[in-house]
Amino acid sequence: MQNPINLKINSIQHIGIPVTNIQASQIFYSSLGFANVMEEPFTDKDGQGTCVMMQLGDIILELYQLPEAALAGIRGRGHGHIDHVAFDVSDIDQTFTIIKEAGFNIQEEAPVFLQFWKNGCKYFNIAGPDGERLEFNQIL
Repeated sequence: MQNPINLKINSIQHIGIPVTNIQASQIFYSSLGFANVMEEPFTDKDGQGTCVMMQLGDIILELYQLPEAALAGIRGRGHGHIDHVAFDVSDIDQTFTIIKEAGFNIQEEAPVFLQFWKNGCKYFNIAGPDGERLEFNQIL
């Protein structure tokens, strides 16, 4: 087993779940006690999507609906699907440097800015041994 790198992860920040009907999903998770704490559009290669962060205590679920052209794969999968687990970090640029120097399979060229939350956030992903996505995220 490889020795751990010197990396500070604060907590799991959110779990990303692709959905086919953002309104129905919000109603469902609201009935479990989650509240919509952020909703923003985003641009995907197939067009405009919607992201909603639902929170219950310290648990945050990222529900996102891709553009119609990209939904066929989600609808045809049969079972539920968790897309990624995001870790909260205090310094995204330092984390990126540590991960890069350690030789992990980083999916982005640099941390990506999104106009989510009040002041935005920055994130990047790595791939695990079975292709699972692990996101490192800093809310700015």
